[in-house]
Formats: sequence, structure tokens, C-alpha cells
Amino acid sequence: MGRAYQNRKDSMAKTSNQNSRIYSKFSRQIYVVAKQGGADPEGNLALRSLIDSAKRAQVPAHVIKNAIDKATSGAGEDFAVARYEGYGPGNTMVIVDCLTDNPNRTFGEVRLCFTKTKCKIGTEGSVSHMFDHSAIFVFPHDDEEAVLEALMMADVDVSDIEHEEGMITVFAPNTEYAKAKQALTENFGEIEFEVDEIQFIPKVMAQVPAEDMEMFEKFMEMLEDQDDVQNVYHNAEL
Repeated sequence: MGRAYQNRKDSMAKTSNQNSRIYSKFSRQIYVVAKQGGADPEGNLALRSLIDSAKRAQVPAHVIKNAIDKATSGAGEDFAVARYEGYGPGNTMVIVDCLTDNPNRTFGEVRLCFTKTKCKIGTEGSVSHMFDHSAIFVFPHDDEEAVLEALMMADVDVSDIEHEEGMITVFAPNTEYAKAKQALTENFGEIEFEVDEIQFIPKVMAQVPAEDMEMFEKFMEMLEDQDDVQNVYHNAEL
């Protein structure tokens, strides 16, 4: 059914740099999710998923534990989600997800990344309507029909399901994340998910002209260097 996950994955850029930066970003995300939904991964599905993702990224156990302990202690900052949209080099469409304790500072820093690379930051909804906000699950399995049936029996609104090289990929609206994951784990046990995330996936790709590629790379590097930036999604076909 539809396009392969790898093709979609290649169009997305999640922030990554040195290990310390990765650890910092996961630590902030875990802290926020634990503070909002509780520190028990069994009762907080979002936290459990985030911890699993952190482990796959080889984030040390003490970093995860410290973030959870910080959330339960009542100490620490109050972070809020901030999302910015706009047009990057080569007329690409970009979504920038942040966690911030100072929205004015974060907006200024993100806007500077756009203006210094001759790009334009837009208003809310200016480009996000050209992305699917999807829950994505990728895991080893061979029976696509059985997976689809389990999801349909749980009344999950499945957008797409694919089977390629022994891996099943399930796409569902982001609002179906918890219901879809519960259905999968209840029917197929403790699944080792290769991907278990909510992402923005572009509906239309844009080829970056050669003359804009250097500026596009600079733009991405500038965003990745911002501490408040958690994820960057774009529709550039690199």
C-alpha cells in the first residue's frame, strides 16, 4: 500500500549533532513529557515511547533517569511547545518544532536562521497543510493482513500500511497514536519497534537547485545549533 517508508524518511531531517546535543534534546523532551503525563512509563505511553527512542539513540540511562527525577521533584523550568513554519532555500517548506522556556527568545533565534539564509518565516499553518501529521510504527513482521486486521478491529484509522523486507510500516493520523500502539502491542506482544514516533511527512517533494544547496545546508546547520530546536522537518529532495 503506497510509498515505502524509507522514501519518506529520506525527506525528513531530525536534528542531530554531537552526542551531548542529542542527550540534551532527549533530556528536555523526557522532562516535559514526564512532568505533563506522569513519570511511570507504564501509565504514560508518550514517555515510554520517548524512552525507547532515547535508548535507540544510545542516550545513557543516567541521562534518562535524571530527566525523570527532575520532573517528579517539581524543580526545573516550565517548557512550552513552539512550532514555526516557513520557506527555506530553494523554496522548500520547513516545520521547526521547539521546546522553550522563553518563547520570545526562541522565536528570535529561529527567525534569524531564516533571515540569515535569505528565507522567510511564515505564520501558523502556512506550510503545515502540505505535510501529513502522522503516527509511524515500523517493526519486524511478515503478515501485513494480520496487522491491518488487528488495527481495524481496534477501530484505528489507518492511513497506510506497507510490508517490505520483513518490516511492517504503519501510518495513522497523529491523533490515533495511542490507540494504534495499544492495538499492536495487545495483538503482537512486546514489539521491538524500529520507529515509534509522530512525524510531519511532506505530501509533495521539492528538488533543491544546485545553486541553493549550500545555503540549504547552512540553514539546517543553524537550526540544529539552536538549543530549543527539537525537530526540523522539510520537503527537500536531497
